[in-house]
Amino acid sequence: MSQTHWRILPRLPLRTDLLGIHPLALQLLYNRGITEPSQIEAFLNIDRRLEADPFLLPDMQRAVQRIYRALLRGEKIAVYGDFDADGVTATAILVQGLSALGGRVVPFIPHRYRDGYGLQLAPLERLSKEGVSLVITADTGITAFEEVARCHKLGMDVIVTDHHVPTDYIPPALAVVDPKRADSAFRAADLAGVGVAFKLLEALLQGSGRDRLLDSLLDLVALGTVADMVPLLGDNRYWVRRGLDLLNNTDRIGLQEMMRCAGLQPGNLTSESISWILAPRINAAGRLDDAAASYRLLVTQSQEEAARLARDLEEKNARRQRMTSELLSRAREQLCAQGTDMPLLMTGGMDYPAGVMGLVAGRLAEEFYRPVILLKIGSDVCRGSGRSIPEFNLIGALDRCRDLLLTVGGHAGAAGFTVQRSQLEALQARLLRIAEEELAGVDLRPHIDIDAEVPLNVFSGDVYQQIQRLAPFGSGNPEPAFVSREVEVLEWSLAGEQGDHLRLKLRQGGVIWDAIGFGLGGLAPQIGSCLDIAYNLIADNWNGVQRLRLKLLDFDPVG
Repeated sequence: MSQTHWRILPRLPLRTDLLGIHPLALQLLYNRGITEPSQIEAFLNIDRRLEADPFLLPDMQRAVQRIYRALLRGEKIAVYGDFDADGVTATAILVQGLSALGGRVVPFIPHRYRDGYGLQLAPLERLSKEGVSLVITADTGITAFEEVARCHKLGMDVIVTDHHVPTDYIPPALAVVDPKRADSAFRAADLAGVGVAFKLLEALLQGSGRDRLLDSLLDLVALGTVADMVPLLGDNRYWVRRGLDLLNNTDRIGLQEMMRCAGLQPGNLTSESISWILAPRINAAGRLDDAAASYRLLVTQSQEEAARLARDLEEKNARRQRMTSELLSRAREQLCAQGTDMPLLMTGGMDYPAGVMGLVAGRLAEEFYRPVILLKIGSDVCRGSGRSIPEFNLIGALDRCRDLLLTVGGHAGAAGFTVQRSQLEALQARLLRIAEEELAGVDLRPHIDIDAEVPLNVFSGDVYQQIQRLAPFGSGNPEPAFVSREVEVLEWSLAGEQGDHLRLKLRQGGVIWDAIGFGLGGLAPQIGSCLDIAYNLIADNWNGVQRLRLKLLDFDPVG
């Protein structure tokens, strides 16, 4: 019996050889909402037509005018970022971009434990004493009402650049540039924080002939965009494709050292390389203590400093992995003891490490296919971090609990908050009630969205190459998944030190395929002589020869 629900997406209404594209590639485009000939051409060619006008973002004109005034007057500008990979890269591109325009710019990235999340009064007061007159936020600030008001009293103007969901009101800043504002005319709200920051630089440089400066920052834009798991469509798609080209030939010595420590070969990097290898290392410093190390790694010009910082991030990432594994086991055990049949799962402990709670919540949400909230319980105040499923808007649910919360921020799939311990029971009861209402009748089983049901012989000729034109893959443009029925099993074996993985030799239509099922070793007893399989198509290059294999996602015995 398959472990997941296979949701086969609707078939393309009209089969055609539009633009000489194979019908299967057209089906994949249709599944991603790319249907018009002009859309298809721009999507496959990945050119600047995918980018939107930055001045469609709210308050952009006002932000540009104030920054140019600061540049002309030689004012001291602070870029106040966040401590995750998105915030760090957003900070780096703003500092480098504004510095290239002659600005006096200083970065500030808060220390997770010493300063806390988001804009904070103490650091802002320090920046004011250091002569800062303009604060530009990067990936933060959309709910910082008190802090922005304090900046005004200190004589500092504030420009907020953020991508998180605002409340019914926005902070009293000089400009609030956020695509999720209700009055935004920007066609795609799903930019990462680094994307919003890049749009600000685009607006500053529009018509100036400084495209080379913008292009030189796209490696960092790609890092932050993929790390934040926003849909790789529109601007994001263009930036990530161009940014991957830069990353594969990077002259940033910090990134060179990080790749060397991680065992990555420049030239072979994909969006998956960012998701699984680079982004976790950039995030590691901020999760455990001080993200300033990650910022320095991205901008340093010193080979010695780059090597030291890369080693430090490698060690921090290994420690983060251990902490994640330990908390995952513990939180899973607690949830199973409570019962996992409720529509929303919530647990915590006084010694939960806040820096990895979001990671663990995400893994548990995938495992149990329910929104999951983990809590670091304090004597007075508790800190929560949650991850959700597509059918449940987590920030929307938390918005309905604002009267119980001290702070809250995030988006539909991921959010964080603080709450008085005395209100924790009431919060849990209300969130559970909201989840019961919104998830009534929803099949709360993990599922795989299947792009098409096909025979294995469909992948002949140049079909794989046509499919690869949809890359880079990621959120909003997932790696294509297929189902093939009644595939014969010729042989199988366990792989990996613990026998966690499956290797199979499969046959259909007279053609033999090698398949690998990562993490499916425990399902070996279910293997029969014939299977229905769900899979991705992957390619190995051996001695310059490309060979296609199947990466099994799930299978179901036939008969």
